[in-house]
Amino acid sequence: MIPCRLMKACETVYRTLARQTNLPEFKEPIMISTAPSCAILTPLSVKEARFYFYTLLFVTGNIAFPAICHLAPNGGPTLLPIYFFTLIAGYRFGWPAALATAILSPVANHFLTGMPPASMLSVILAKSILLAFFASTAARLFGLSLPAVALAVLGYQVTGGMAEWIITGSWTAALADFRVGLPGILFQLIGGYAVLRLLCRRD
Repeated sequence: MIPCRLMKACETVYRTLARQTNLPEFKEPIMISTAPSCAILTPLSVKEARFYFYTLLFVTGNIAFPAICHLAPNGGPTLLPIYFFTLIAGYRFGWPAALATAILSPVANHFLTGMPPASMLSVILAKSILLAFFASTAARLFGLSLPAVALAVLGYQVTGGMAEWIITGSWTAALADFRVGLPGILFQLIGGYAVLRLLCRRD
């Protein structure tokens, strides 16, 4: 609503200046396109060597990024780093690559670093798999836009919170990402969109 009003205001100003300075006037109203800026999704098949290369790359990112975040007090629960590259994998390369990343990342992290702990592994796996689904689906249906990325992030967080409640039986635990991890949710939204835009421009 606000962008539409702003564009109408700009059009009014331009028409006023056009009458005073002989600039060409608009013959049609300004239209705001809501179409995606690019087709970001490039699904990878498990038969392709690139599938294994990028899966390994994303899993490595999901190991290294949490390790860095855990250097700060409460960095993991606050920044939710283990999900970031699953979001990128799902949005860029589709469901198979995202699913592989979603499953391998928490398991590899657990065995290599002890994080997440065994008690949380099933919850992290559930949320990661849900993120893989929502990211790949949003990319396929809506393309790349900030609202579409927000839909993917909020979709997995809401359904993931429900899954955590079912697994743990605790609403407090289920809502922890929204209470403590809001910076991480915002980072996934803004940082994820920025990375995907860069990947889009490369194409």
